[in-house]
Amino acid sequence: MDQFKGQARLPKFAVPKRYDLTLKPDLTACRFAGSVAVDLNIVAATSFIVLNAAELSITNASVSFTNRDSSKVLKPSSVALFEDDEILVLEFPETVPIGLGVLAIQFEGTLNDRMKGFYRSTYEHNGEKKNMAVTQFEPADARRCFPCWDEPACKATFKITLDVPSELIALSNMPIVEEKNDGNFKTVSYQESPIMSTYLVAVVVGLFDYVEDHTSDGVKVRVYCQIGKTNQGKFALHVAVKTLELFKDYFATPYSLPKLDMIAIPDFAAGAMENYGLVTYRETALLYDDQHSAAANKQRVATVVAHELAHQWFGNLVTMEWWTHLWLNEGFATWVSYLATDSLFPEWKIWSQFLDEITAGLKLDGLAESHPIEVEINHAGEIDEIFDAISYRKGASVIRMLQSYLGAEPFQRSLASYIKKYAGSNAKTEDLWAALEEGSGEPVNKIMTTWTKQQGYPVVSVKATDQKLEFNQSRFLSSGAQGEGQWIVPITLSFGSYDVRKNFLLQTKSETLDVKEFLGTSIEDKGVNSWIKLNVDQTGFYRVKYDELLATKLRYAVEKQLLTATDRFGVLDDLYALCVARQESLTSLINLMGAYRDEVDYVVLSNLITISYKIESISADAVPDLLEHLKQFFINLFQPTAERLGWDPKPGESHLDAMLRGEILTALALFGHDLTLDEASRRFQAFLEDRNTPLLPPDIRKAAYVAVMQRASKSNRLGYDSLLKIYRESDLSQEKTRILGSLASSPDPDLILEVLNFLLTSEVRNQDVVFGLPSSREGRDVAWAWLKENWETLLKAYGSGFLITRFVGATVSPFATFEKAKEIEEFFATRGKPSIARTLKQSLERVSINANLVESVKNEKDLADTVKELAYKKY
Repeated sequence: MDQFKGQARLPKFAVPKRYDLTLKPDLTACRFAGSVAVDLNIVAATSFIVLNAAELSITNASVSFTNRDSSKVLKPSSVALFEDDEILVLEFPETVPIGLGVLAIQFEGTLNDRMKGFYRSTYEHNGEKKNMAVTQFEPADARRCFPCWDEPACKATFKITLDVPSELIALSNMPIVEEKNDGNFKTVSYQESPIMSTYLVAVVVGLFDYVEDHTSDGVKVRVYCQIGKTNQGKFALHVAVKTLELFKDYFATPYSLPKLDMIAIPDFAAGAMENYGLVTYRETALLYDDQHSAAANKQRVATVVAHELAHQWFGNLVTMEWWTHLWLNEGFATWVSYLATDSLFPEWKIWSQFLDEITAGLKLDGLAESHPIEVEINHAGEIDEIFDAISYRKGASVIRMLQSYLGAEPFQRSLASYIKKYAGSNAKTEDLWAALEEGSGEPVNKIMTTWTKQQGYPVVSVKATDQKLEFNQSRFLSSGAQGEGQWIVPITLSFGSYDVRKNFLLQTKSETLDVKEFLGTSIEDKGVNSWIKLNVDQTGFYRVKYDELLATKLRYAVEKQLLTATDRFGVLDDLYALCVARQESLTSLINLMGAYRDEVDYVVLSNLITISYKIESISADAVPDLLEHLKQFFINLFQPTAERLGWDPKPGESHLDAMLRGEILTALALFGHDLTLDEASRRFQAFLEDRNTPLLPPDIRKAAYVAVMQRASKSNRLGYDSLLKIYRESDLSQEKTRILGSLASSPDPDLILEVLNFLLTSEVRNQDVVFGLPSSREGRDVAWAWLKENWETLLKAYGSGFLITRFVGATVSPFATFEKAKEIEEFFATRGKPSIARTLKQSLERVSINANLVESVKNEKDLADTVKELAYKKY
């Protein structure tokens, strides 16, 4: 039997075709019993059957294999469950005959508290605490519910039956075909599913209400939620119906099931999960309350619903062959969720916010400890860590880059033929490239392999001489180190106007381009429109470094608003990244930021805010004497927008202004702007007295909460206690996470420790604890001491899911000394786990990047003069 240990994949002796699965959850004892009969095709002579199982007790006497032709029943001579490998090995006394047969197994398990496998979630109904039973099987946890071939390529059909208390709602992937009542219990049978992977099987049992609608071609769509919350499901229902219709056209294939249920689960580790026909969500990602949800919440519901419904085609109908190709699912669904949201809500200008996805991908991929988009997975324990910004955000970004290069129409056409060709089966990355290559006539495989098989991305340096541009590419690393690698880069350029452009593929390390036909004059010309911008509209996944002449012209173009918002974002973000990598000075970055004083665009201002937080943190370590001047500079930068927007929503204002107001006021509060802090305090007081006051609409609540905590301390705790009171009284998840995200904003370490300890009480759901971790410099030492003290507790609660990586990343990354990096490394040397290995390395790399940046900033000659001049400059 030992021959099967330590293998990445199951042996291929047996191929599952159909599962007949019965489950009986006991919601009081939090246990479940079940039986499964699997139709197998034995394709090679063997005396073993090996499948996945974990945390189940198997009734050995119940295990049998019946050959379809001879009806001969074989009983195994030994049944062994290897917990480390999560496999069940059945050894038979004779060779199992080749051909069709049925494997039958009975089993029992626990409804766990870890939000994976078959687990329990809690809720209140009429003041009484109740349990519901929920499944979460992606990536590899169906095996915690029933013995199965738990790999994406092992697709089969599923016939599911549930035995549940008669007053409860029981849902699965397919519609109910029969319901038999027997006193206090009922047996619910579901239609057999189409062929699908085990990670998409879903079951939910509990008390729910729903709202319902239909698509134009008759698909029944429902949103289920806790009783009394149906009003909050209407927005997601509208988005789902419209999105299903949109994707039917876009993929040229109708949605393949007769119904689609979406359900809000109170305890849920991820944001949502695309189970075929029964999509599960965190409440914050599905429910929207007109009175108490912010514009940002509304947008999140729309993009998450669109993301999960994209998976019904891209993932469920056509499934990746193995987790190495996870990015195909996630990168694609992320990209297409923007396409759908933009189609439904064009006024949101959602594509400009796609820049946040690109930036997050570039940030993680700028680390030496990043990984390629296609990453080898050798054990189930490694899968959780790749549900990260590379698979989702870099994946989505390279798809956008490719679509932009090929053109929208050939891209869509090729995609539709890919879906048709692989419907009901599995595909690899190369299969998608082949379909796109065939549809476009471009060398897609050759271009894209450079982006998916090697990690990292290039920085393209551009230098102007006479009427020529010199381009050089090298791998960009945030550490400033020299990296290896070469890419085929789709370069786009604009020359002084968006009407004058040039596109080409940079296929070598360096290339020179004669540009006199585009310029009409020499590059050194001082004319207004003599700027040159690379990576037009930021559709490429690379950084750009300009020589001094080109950079000066771009700064002028930014100041005079000659560039689109997307390009203004790009100029800023590239210089910031180069500054972190110590290839440009902080002085030059702050000078460039000064050019954005008249900025009005949401996504550009949002990025300016993010960058200013990072500069403040690094400067506090490097040049503490400059800190007050820097804060004054940032206040000056953001105050014009705060004055333009005011505190109160204006009739008919844009969705983006509503989101921006909250972010700008939060920034002013964090930079200690007294007028903002006073006004926030006044409005918070009014809200405490009357939760329906118009003085504190949802879009500015987070800003007010952060402002209140800025003045709260252990000795002046009124604001903190008041926020806890609101937290305890609210049953809206979005309000609770808003408060959790504000509590640690206090500058008082003693109060931060109290917040951290509050996070581990029963008042905070496990899924939400990470929202309360401090991100401030003041909180980092406290958070690290707290993490060390509570490490065993955290490991027990989160040890086998991706949430544990969030604790490590959030606590370790803010430090900026080599001594601290050494201390952290020593602590984890004896406490390492495979599931945090990659995250820990990435976080320690960030600490050393910060430490080097601090040293570099200390030595900048002109920094103090520049900051002081800009901080008090009159415009």
